[in-house]
Parts: sequence; structure tokens; C-alpha cells
Amino acid sequence: MSKTHYRKVFKSDHLGSADLEEFIEDGKPLIFTILEVKQEYSTKVAGKSIDANIAYFKEKIKPLVLNATNARVLKHLAGGTPFVEDWKNILIELYIDANVRMKGEVVGGVRIKDKPPKTYSDQEIKVIKGKIIGCANLEDLTNLYNSDIKIKTNKELVDCVKSRNRELKESV
Repeated sequence: MSKTHYRKVFKSDHLGSADLEEFIEDGKPLIFTILEVKQEYSTKVAGKSIDANIAYFKEKIKPLVLNATNARVLKHLAGGTPFVEDWKNILIELYIDANVRMKGEVVGGVRIKDKPPKTYSDQEIKVIKGKIIGCANLEDLTNLYNSDIKIKTNKELVDCVKSRNRELKESV
């Protein structure tokens, strides 16, 4: 006789704690790339029709309904822009916050970490910095910068790209 996991009844069309628990149990990282955020009106969430900002991911996972807290964090990670159309190609890390409250009750929920995930080791950063410094022209630098979203979310690498960009412009 097969057994039914208790989370099966919690499945929905949108990402929730139960989904993240499965990722954690499978040893998968909770790092994802937001493809885009859309404002959707009269969309069904947990059986109710609501207006919501919904984040869609490049990875094959369910979309995330952005509550006010997660929307504020995403705004910060997007450089402070309040426009959801600008919230694209952002690398984020999710976690389960057991203390999330809804209607006065502690229910737990999905949260976005307020800092970009660390995606490179110190050695990898050193190698990429070498590649940045080795760029002979602005085109090569731009191509390298655009080659991996993780470069754009690492402050140390972004600062290195900016510095090399200035050097290349001054040498022209």
C-alpha cells in the first residue's frame, strides 16, 4: 500500500513553503533567476481572486506571488527601481521564514534574502577578475559582463568591470 505525503494537499499553482521544503530535502540550492515580474489582476491564489505582482523564473519552478515584504526586497535587489518591468534577470535566494504571520497567525512563508546569493568561490572571483582585466576593448568587456548573470550580482566583480571600463575609455 502506498502512502501519501502530508504536503500533497498543500500544492498550488504558486511557489510556497511546501515546494521549498522539497528542494531542501532533495539537497537543491534555493537560488533562482527571476525572468520577469508581472502585475496580474483577478488571478487565482489559494482559491481567492486577487491582484498581485507575480515573479516568474528562468528555472522550471512555479511562479512566486510577491507579498509586500518580498516586493520591497526585490525592489532593493533590482537597484531600487519601483517598476516591476525592471525586475528582470535578478538572481535571488529564497528561504522559509517560520515566523511569517498572516491575519495575526504564524503560518510560515517564502522569503527572498535581502542580499544577492554568493555564487562564486574566492578562487572563481580571482579568475574572473583576471579575465576582466585582460579585456582589450569595451566590446570584449561588455560581452564578458553579459555572459553570466552571476557576474552582475557580485559587487566585487561589478566594481572591477566599472574600473576596467573607465580604463578602456580613457585609453581611447
